[in-house]
Amino acid sequence: MTAVGRHGPSLTLDALNRALLARQHLLSPASSTPVAEVDHLVGLQSQAPTSPYPGLWSRLDGFRTDDLSQRFLDRSVTRIAAMRGTVHLVTADDALELPGVLRPLLEAGVRTGSTHAKALTGTNLDDVAAAARDLLTESPLTSGDLGRLLGERWPDVRPQHLAYTARCFLPLVQVTPRGLWGANGPGTTTTWTTADAWFGRPSRALLDPDERSAALVRLVRRYLAAFGPATVMDAQRWSGLTGLRDAVGQLRPELVTFTGPDGKEYLDLPDAPRPGADAPAPLVLVAEFDNLVLGHADRTRVVDDVRRKAITTVNGQVPGTVLVDGYVAATWKVRRGARATTTPDAVAHLDVSPLGRTFTRAQRAALDARGTDLLRFVAPEASEHVVTVTAS
Repeated sequence: MTAVGRHGPSLTLDALNRALLARQHLLSPASSTPVAEVDHLVGLQSQAPTSPYPGLWSRLDGFRTDDLSQRFLDRSVTRIAAMRGTVHLVTADDALELPGVLRPLLEAGVRTGSTHAKALTGTNLDDVAAAARDLLTESPLTSGDLGRLLGERWPDVRPQHLAYTARCFLPLVQVTPRGLWGANGPGTTTTWTTADAWFGRPSRALLDPDERSAALVRLVRRYLAAFGPATVMDAQRWSGLTGLRDAVGQLRPELVTFTGPDGKEYLDLPDAPRPGADAPAPLVLVAEFDNLVLGHADRTRVVDDVRRKAITTVNGQVPGTVLVDGYVAATWKVRRGARATTTPDAVAHLDVSPLGRTFTRAQRAALDARGTDLLRFVAPEASEHVVTVTAS
Protein backbone atom coordinates (compact mmCIF):
# COMPACT_ATOMS: atom_id res chain seq x y z
CA MET A 1 0.00 0.00 0.00
CA THR A 2 1.40 3.39 -1.01
CA ALA A 3 2.11 5.73 1.89
CA VAL A 4 0.56 9.19 1.75
CA GLY A 5 2.45 12.27 2.89
CA ARG A 6 1.67 15.93 3.24
CA HIS A 7 1.48 16.58 -0.51
CA GLY A 8 -0.02 13.30 -1.68
CA PRO A 9 1.27 9.77 -2.33
CA SER A 10 4.87 9.31 -1.21
CA LEU A 11 7.64 8.66 -3.73
CA THR A 12 10.87 6.94 -2.76
CA LEU A 13 14.23 7.92 -4.25
CA ASP A 14 14.17 4.78 -6.39
CA ALA A 15 10.69 5.65 -7.67
CA LEU A 16 11.94 9.12 -8.70
CA ASN A 17 14.94 7.51 -10.34
CA ARG A 18 12.88 5.11 -12.43
CA ALA A 19 10.42 7.84 -13.46
CA LEU A 20 13.31 10.01 -14.65
CA LEU A 21 14.96 7.17 -16.57
CA ALA A 22 11.66 6.21 -18.19
CA ARG A 23 11.07 9.76 -19.44
CA GLN A 24 14.64 10.06 -20.63
CA HIS A 25 14.19 6.80 -22.57
CA LEU A 26 17.00 5.15 -20.62
CA LEU A 27 15.02 2.22 -19.29
CA SER A 28 14.48 1.12 -22.88
CA PRO A 29 15.35 2.92 -26.13
CA ALA A 30 12.67 4.88 -27.94
CA SER A 31 11.57 4.25 -31.51
CA SER A 32 11.64 7.92 -32.39
CA THR A 33 13.40 10.39 -34.65
CA PRO A 34 16.28 12.58 -33.46
CA VAL A 35 14.18 15.73 -33.93
CA ALA A 36 11.29 14.31 -31.91
CA GLU A 37 13.67 13.22 -29.17
CA VAL A 38 15.44 16.58 -29.01
CA ASP A 39 12.03 18.23 -28.80
CA HIS A 40 10.90 15.88 -26.01
CA LEU A 41 14.07 16.50 -23.98
CA VAL A 42 13.81 20.29 -24.53
CA GLY A 43 17.28 20.06 -26.01
CA LEU A 44 20.50 18.32 -25.05
CA GLN A 45 23.29 20.27 -23.42
CA SER A 46 26.03 20.63 -26.01
CA GLN A 47 29.00 22.51 -24.64
CA ALA A 48 30.98 19.83 -26.45
CA PRO A 49 29.66 19.72 -30.04
CA THR A 50 29.82 15.92 -30.17
CA SER A 51 28.12 15.11 -26.85
CA PRO A 52 24.55 14.97 -28.26
CA TYR A 53 25.56 12.07 -30.50
CA PRO A 54 26.20 9.54 -27.70
CA GLY A 55 23.38 11.27 -25.82
CA LEU A 56 20.92 10.26 -28.55
CA TRP A 57 22.64 6.89 -29.12
CA SER A 58 21.87 5.98 -25.51
CA ARG A 59 18.18 6.85 -25.99
CA LEU A 60 17.15 5.95 -29.55
CA ASP A 61 16.90 2.53 -31.12
CA GLY A 62 19.27 2.18 -34.08
CA PHE A 63 20.58 5.76 -33.93
CA ARG A 64 23.47 6.59 -36.29
CA THR A 65 25.68 9.68 -36.46
CA ASP A 66 24.29 10.63 -39.88
CA ASP A 67 20.79 10.70 -38.40
CA LEU A 68 21.74 13.85 -36.48
CA SER A 69 24.25 15.34 -38.93
CA GLN A 70 21.58 15.37 -41.63
CA ARG A 71 19.22 17.22 -39.30
CA PHE A 72 21.87 19.91 -38.84
CA LEU A 73 22.20 20.18 -42.61
CA ASP A 74 18.47 20.46 -43.27
CA ARG A 75 18.24 22.94 -40.37
CA SER A 76 15.79 20.91 -38.31
CA VAL A 77 18.12 21.36 -35.31
CA THR A 78 20.86 23.75 -34.26
CA ARG A 79 23.09 24.74 -31.33
CA ILE A 80 22.21 27.87 -29.36
CA ALA A 81 22.57 29.32 -25.85
CA ALA A 82 19.54 28.18 -23.88
CA MET A 83 18.93 26.75 -20.39
CA ARG A 84 21.36 28.01 -17.75
CA GLY A 85 22.93 30.13 -20.48
CA THR A 86 24.78 27.08 -21.84
CA VAL A 87 24.87 25.86 -25.43
CA HIS A 88 22.19 23.27 -26.20
CA LEU A 89 21.19 21.26 -29.22
CA VAL A 90 17.58 22.28 -29.87
CA THR A 91 14.96 22.07 -32.58
CA ALA A 92 14.40 24.94 -34.98
CA ASP A 93 11.17 25.88 -33.22
CA ASP A 94 12.91 26.05 -29.84
CA ALA A 95 15.79 28.07 -31.28
CA LEU A 96 13.25 30.65 -32.36
CA GLU A 97 11.36 30.76 -29.04
CA LEU A 98 13.54 29.74 -26.09
CA PRO A 99 15.84 32.82 -26.21
CA GLY A 100 12.78 35.02 -25.67
CA VAL A 101 11.61 32.91 -22.74
CA LEU A 102 15.11 32.87 -21.23
CA ARG A 103 15.93 36.49 -22.05
CA PRO A 104 16.25 37.72 -18.42
CA LEU A 105 18.76 34.94 -17.70
CA LEU A 106 20.76 35.51 -20.87
CA GLU A 107 20.87 39.28 -20.52
CA ALA A 108 21.91 39.14 -16.86
CA GLY A 109 25.39 38.05 -17.94
CA VAL A 110 26.05 41.45 -19.46
CA ARG A 111 23.84 43.64 -17.31
CA THR A 112 24.95 42.80 -13.78
CA GLY A 113 27.80 41.41 -11.76
CA SER A 114 30.22 40.15 -14.41
CA THR A 115 33.44 41.32 -16.03
CA HIS A 116 31.41 41.94 -19.18
CA ALA A 117 28.95 44.15 -17.29
CA LYS A 118 31.76 46.25 -15.81
CA ALA A 119 33.44 46.68 -19.17
CA LEU A 120 30.16 47.71 -20.79
CA THR A 121 29.19 50.35 -18.23
CA GLY A 122 27.73 53.34 -20.07
CA THR A 123 27.29 51.44 -23.33
CA ASN A 124 23.81 51.18 -24.82
CA LEU A 125 23.52 47.39 -25.02
CA ASP A 126 20.40 47.50 -27.18
CA ASP A 127 22.32 49.52 -29.75
CA VAL A 128 25.13 46.95 -29.69
CA ALA A 129 22.62 44.15 -30.23
CA ALA A 130 20.96 46.01 -33.11
CA ALA A 131 24.30 46.62 -34.81
CA ALA A 132 25.27 42.97 -34.33
CA ARG A 133 21.95 41.82 -35.80
CA ASP A 134 22.60 43.87 -38.93
CA LEU A 135 26.10 42.45 -39.33
CA LEU A 136 25.07 38.83 -38.73
CA THR A 137 22.05 39.05 -41.00
CA GLU A 138 24.36 40.12 -43.79
CA SER A 139 26.79 37.24 -43.21
CA PRO A 140 27.70 34.68 -40.52
CA LEU A 141 30.71 35.77 -38.46
CA THR A 142 33.09 34.31 -35.91
CA SER A 143 33.05 35.88 -32.45
CA GLY A 144 36.39 37.51 -33.21
CA ASP A 145 35.22 39.07 -36.46
CA LEU A 146 31.94 40.19 -34.94
CA GLY A 147 33.72 41.84 -32.02
CA ARG A 148 36.20 43.55 -34.33
CA LEU A 149 33.47 45.00 -36.54
CA LEU A 150 31.45 46.20 -33.54
CA GLY A 151 34.63 47.69 -32.13
CA GLU A 152 34.79 50.08 -35.06
CA ARG A 153 31.66 51.74 -33.62
CA TRP A 154 32.55 51.27 -29.93
CA PRO A 155 36.36 51.61 -29.93
CA ASP A 156 36.55 52.10 -26.15
CA VAL A 157 35.12 48.62 -25.42
CA ARG A 158 37.11 45.45 -25.97
CA PRO A 159 35.72 43.39 -28.86
CA GLN A 160 35.09 40.27 -26.76
CA HIS A 161 32.63 42.16 -24.56
CA LEU A 162 30.74 43.46 -27.57
CA ALA A 163 30.53 39.99 -29.14
CA TYR A 164 29.32 38.53 -25.84
CA THR A 165 26.57 41.13 -25.69
CA ALA A 166 25.33 39.96 -29.08
CA ARG A 167 25.35 36.33 -27.91
CA CYS A 168 23.22 37.20 -24.87
CA PHE A 169 20.82 39.68 -26.48
CA LEU A 170 20.20 37.89 -29.77
CA PRO A 171 19.13 34.35 -30.65
CA LEU A 172 22.45 33.35 -32.22
CA VAL A 173 22.93 29.90 -33.69
CA GLN A 174 26.20 28.15 -34.47
CA VAL A 175 26.20 27.44 -38.19
CA THR A 176 27.42 24.24 -39.80
CA PRO A 177 29.88 22.58 -40.14
CA ARG A 178 29.99 23.15 -36.36
CA GLY A 179 28.00 20.33 -34.79
CA LEU A 180 28.40 17.86 -37.66
CA TRP A 181 29.92 14.51 -36.73
CA GLY A 182 33.60 14.47 -37.72
CA ALA A 183 33.75 18.24 -38.25
CA ASN A 184 34.42 19.48 -34.71
CA GLY A 185 38.19 19.34 -34.39
CA PRO A 186 40.44 22.08 -32.99
CA GLY A 187 40.53 23.81 -36.37
CA THR A 188 36.75 24.19 -36.60
CA THR A 189 35.91 27.80 -35.80
CA THR A 190 32.57 28.64 -34.23
CA THR A 191 30.62 30.89 -36.58
CA TRP A 192 27.36 32.62 -35.68
CA THR A 193 24.30 34.06 -37.32
CA THR A 194 20.83 34.95 -36.07
CA ALA A 195 18.14 32.30 -35.79
CA ASP A 196 15.93 34.48 -37.99
CA ALA A 197 18.50 34.47 -40.80
CA TRP A 198 19.37 30.78 -40.42
CA PHE A 199 15.80 29.49 -40.47
CA GLY A 200 14.27 32.14 -42.71
CA ARG A 201 11.46 32.97 -40.30
CA PRO A 202 11.12 35.43 -37.44
CA SER A 203 12.20 34.51 -33.94
CA ARG A 204 10.19 35.35 -30.83
CA ALA A 205 13.12 36.94 -29.05
CA LEU A 206 10.95 39.75 -27.67
CA LEU A 207 7.80 38.56 -25.90
CA ASP A 208 5.21 40.75 -24.26
CA PRO A 209 4.31 39.81 -20.64
CA ASP A 210 1.30 37.69 -21.60
CA GLU A 211 3.23 35.83 -24.30
CA ARG A 212 6.12 35.15 -21.96
CA SER A 213 3.81 33.97 -19.19
CA ALA A 214 2.21 31.45 -21.56
CA ALA A 215 5.62 30.37 -22.83
CA LEU A 216 6.84 29.75 -19.27
CA VAL A 217 3.85 27.53 -18.60
CA ARG A 218 4.67 25.52 -21.73
CA LEU A 219 8.30 25.26 -20.64
CA VAL A 220 7.42 23.93 -17.18
CA ARG A 221 4.99 21.41 -18.69
CA ARG A 222 7.69 20.15 -21.05
CA TYR A 223 10.22 19.99 -18.24
CA LEU A 224 7.95 17.78 -16.17
CA ALA A 225 7.31 15.52 -19.17
CA ALA A 226 11.03 14.88 -19.54
CA PHE A 227 12.37 15.29 -15.98
CA GLY A 228 9.49 14.90 -13.53
CA PRO A 229 8.22 14.42 -10.96
CA ALA A 230 10.04 17.54 -9.79
CA THR A 231 9.94 20.50 -7.45
CA VAL A 232 9.72 24.15 -8.44
CA MET A 233 13.38 24.50 -7.44
CA ASP A 234 14.28 21.65 -9.77
CA ALA A 235 12.65 23.43 -12.70
CA GLN A 236 14.40 26.67 -11.80
CA ARG A 237 17.82 25.03 -11.52
CA TRP A 238 17.39 23.26 -14.85
CA SER A 239 16.27 26.39 -16.70
CA GLY A 240 18.42 28.92 -14.86
CA LEU A 241 15.32 31.07 -14.31
CA THR A 242 13.84 32.29 -11.05
CA GLY A 243 10.22 33.09 -10.29
CA LEU A 244 8.65 30.00 -11.85
CA ARG A 245 6.05 29.66 -9.07
CA ASP A 246 3.63 31.82 -11.03
CA ALA A 247 3.94 29.53 -14.06
CA VAL A 248 3.48 26.49 -11.82
CA GLY A 249 0.43 28.16 -10.28
CA GLN A 250 -1.16 28.55 -13.70
CA LEU A 251 -0.31 24.96 -14.57
CA ARG A 252 -1.35 23.47 -11.23
CA PRO A 253 -4.93 22.52 -12.23
CA GLU A 254 -3.38 20.15 -14.79
CA LEU A 255 -0.95 18.57 -12.31
CA VAL A 256 -0.85 15.91 -9.64
CA THR A 257 1.31 16.23 -6.54
CA PHE A 258 3.42 13.79 -4.55
CA THR A 259 5.45 13.82 -1.36
CA GLY A 260 9.10 13.26 -2.15
CA PRO A 261 11.63 11.37 -0.04
CA ASP A 262 12.68 14.74 1.44
CA GLY A 263 9.06 15.62 2.38
CA LYS A 264 8.79 18.31 -0.29
CA GLU A 265 6.05 18.75 -2.87
CA TYR A 266 6.78 17.11 -6.21
CA LEU A 267 4.71 18.11 -9.23
CA ASP A 268 3.89 15.95 -12.22
CA LEU A 269 1.72 15.44 -15.25
CA PRO A 270 -1.05 12.94 -14.51
CA ASP A 271 -0.31 10.52 -17.34
CA ALA A 272 3.51 10.74 -17.35
CA PRO A 273 5.40 7.45 -16.85
CA ARG A 274 6.02 6.40 -13.24
CA PRO A 275 7.01 2.74 -13.55
CA GLY A 276 7.74 2.24 -9.85
CA ALA A 277 10.85 1.66 -7.76
CA ASP A 278 11.17 -2.00 -8.76
CA ALA A 279 11.34 -1.44 -12.52
CA PRO A 280 14.54 -3.04 -13.88
CA ALA A 281 17.19 -0.57 -15.04
CA PRO A 282 19.88 -1.65 -17.51
CA LEU A 283 23.47 -0.48 -17.37
CA VAL A 284 23.56 2.83 -19.24
CA LEU A 285 26.39 4.95 -20.65
CA VAL A 286 25.33 8.59 -20.27
CA ALA A 287 26.99 11.25 -22.42
CA GLU A 288 29.18 14.03 -21.04
CA PHE A 289 27.28 17.20 -20.04
CA ASP A 290 24.03 15.22 -20.13
CA ASN A 291 21.06 16.95 -18.54
CA LEU A 292 20.17 13.66 -16.87
CA VAL A 293 22.77 14.53 -14.20
CA LEU A 294 22.30 18.31 -14.41
CA GLY A 295 18.55 18.77 -14.62
CA HIS A 296 17.55 19.07 -10.93
CA ALA A 297 18.39 21.10 -7.87
CA ASP A 298 18.48 17.84 -5.90
CA ARG A 299 20.31 15.36 -8.10
CA THR A 300 20.28 12.46 -5.65
CA ARG A 301 17.64 10.74 -7.78
CA VAL A 302 20.51 9.80 -10.11
CA VAL A 303 23.80 10.65 -8.35
CA ASP A 304 24.53 10.91 -4.64
CA ASP A 305 26.24 14.00 -3.25
CA VAL A 306 29.63 12.31 -2.83
CA ARG A 307 29.80 11.10 -6.42
CA ARG A 308 28.31 14.35 -7.74
CA LYS A 309 31.20 16.29 -6.21
CA ALA A 310 33.66 13.74 -7.59
CA ILE A 311 32.47 14.12 -11.18
CA THR A 312 32.01 17.91 -11.27
CA THR A 313 35.14 19.96 -11.94
CA VAL A 314 35.73 23.58 -10.92
CA ASN A 315 35.24 24.76 -14.51
CA GLY A 316 31.93 22.94 -14.91
CA GLN A 317 33.13 19.98 -16.98
CA VAL A 318 30.89 16.93 -16.55
CA PRO A 319 32.26 13.60 -17.85
CA GLY A 320 30.35 10.74 -19.34
CA THR A 321 28.89 8.55 -16.61
CA VAL A 322 27.91 4.92 -16.14
CA LEU A 323 24.58 4.13 -14.52
CA VAL A 324 24.35 0.86 -12.60
CA ASP A 325 20.88 0.00 -11.31
CA GLY A 326 19.86 3.53 -12.23
CA TYR A 327 22.54 5.51 -10.39
CA VAL A 328 25.92 6.99 -11.33
CA ALA A 329 28.60 4.43 -10.47
CA ALA A 330 31.54 5.40 -12.70
CA THR A 331 32.78 7.80 -15.35
CA TRP A 332 33.90 6.99 -18.88
CA LYS A 333 36.09 8.53 -21.54
CA VAL A 334 36.94 7.47 -25.09
CA ARG A 335 40.64 7.33 -25.90
CA ARG A 336 42.25 6.49 -29.20
CA GLY A 337 45.66 4.88 -29.12
CA ALA A 338 47.88 2.19 -30.53
CA ARG A 339 49.47 -1.10 -29.67
CA ALA A 340 52.88 -2.27 -30.85
CA THR A 341 51.28 -4.48 -33.48
CA THR A 342 48.91 -1.87 -34.85
CA THR A 343 49.05 1.46 -36.57
CA PRO A 344 48.28 4.69 -34.65
CA ASP A 345 44.61 5.21 -33.81
CA ALA A 346 43.75 1.62 -34.74
CA VAL A 347 42.59 0.92 -31.19
CA ALA A 348 39.69 2.72 -29.53
CA HIS A 349 39.57 2.50 -25.74
CA LEU A 350 36.74 3.13 -23.33
CA ASP A 351 38.40 4.00 -20.03
CA VAL A 352 35.97 3.47 -17.15
CA SER A 353 36.76 4.83 -13.67
CA PRO A 354 34.55 3.44 -10.89
CA LEU A 355 33.43 5.83 -8.17
CA GLY A 356 34.01 3.89 -4.97
CA ARG A 357 32.50 0.59 -6.03
CA THR A 358 33.41 -2.71 -7.69
CA PHE A 359 31.45 -4.13 -10.61
CA THR A 360 29.95 -7.57 -10.15
CA ARG A 361 30.70 -10.16 -12.82
CA ALA A 362 27.29 -9.57 -14.44
CA GLN A 363 27.72 -5.80 -14.34
CA ARG A 364 31.19 -6.05 -15.86
CA ALA A 365 29.82 -8.24 -18.66
CA ALA A 366 27.09 -5.67 -19.33
CA LEU A 367 29.67 -2.87 -19.28
CA ASP A 368 31.93 -4.70 -21.74
CA ALA A 369 29.03 -5.31 -24.11
CA ARG A 370 27.58 -1.81 -23.94
CA GLY A 371 30.99 -0.16 -23.94
CA THR A 372 32.02 -2.03 -27.06
CA ASP A 373 28.79 -0.93 -28.72
CA LEU A 374 29.59 2.69 -27.87
CA LEU A 375 33.13 2.39 -29.25
CA ARG A 376 31.79 0.92 -32.47
CA PHE A 377 29.44 3.90 -32.67
CA VAL A 378 32.02 6.65 -32.06
CA ALA A 379 35.03 4.93 -33.66
CA PRO A 380 33.82 2.55 -36.36
CA GLU A 381 37.14 2.93 -38.17
CA ALA A 382 39.11 1.35 -35.32
CA SER A 383 40.26 -2.22 -35.79
CA GLU A 384 39.98 -2.95 -32.06
CA HIS A 385 37.59 -1.76 -29.36
CA VAL A 386 38.80 -2.19 -25.79
CA VAL A 387 36.91 -1.51 -22.55
CA THR A 388 39.23 -0.94 -19.59
CA VAL A 389 38.16 -0.52 -15.96
CA THR A 390 40.65 1.21 -13.66
CA ALA A 391 41.10 0.23 -10.03
CA SER A 392 38.52 1.90 -7.79
